[in-house]
Amino acid sequence: MAEAQRRGEDGIGAVTIGERLAHPWLTVRVQIALGAIFVAAAIPKLADPPSFAHMIYNYRVLPAGMINISALTMPWVEIIAGLALILGVWSAAARNVIAAMLVLFIALIAFNLARDNAIDCGCFDLSAAGKSHEERLHDMWIVILRDLGMLLMVAQLWWNGVRS
Repeated sequence: MAEAQRRGEDGIGAVTIGERLAHPWLTVRVQIALGAIFVAAAIPKLADPPSFAHMIYNYRVLPAGMINISALTMPWVEIIAGLALILGVWSAAARNVIAAMLVLFIALIAFNLARDNAIDCGCFDLSAAGKSHEERLHDMWIVILRDLGMLLMVAQLWWNGVRS
């Protein structure tokens, strides 16, 4: 009865944003989309570890001994976390791993923007595109915005996890 009054006489009415964000329909789709993005991002890295290692080197933040191991392990972490989200297993852990990776990627790209180091992010395409310095800097801003959008997707999954 109280629910019907809150929603109005006919039972239709005010649905809060929180209720919409926690709706299972949205959560499943966000989970699958985010998982698919990370699986798709990992495939070219697995196919060409030397090119991915070169991309990591260009960030100029890791010691030389960590570059190859990072190039070999990061794609597997992305695939496992992505598949976990797609399949709905270990969802909370996968969500947290993906959130940590996104925060790290955003910080590293912003760090390189701040020092005017125009890099290719190495996210999906590992081939050097022959772009100018300014074009790469612009692309880096786009990558930050894209990653912030994916962080919003993670936030939706987190919101639903807290409410359920």
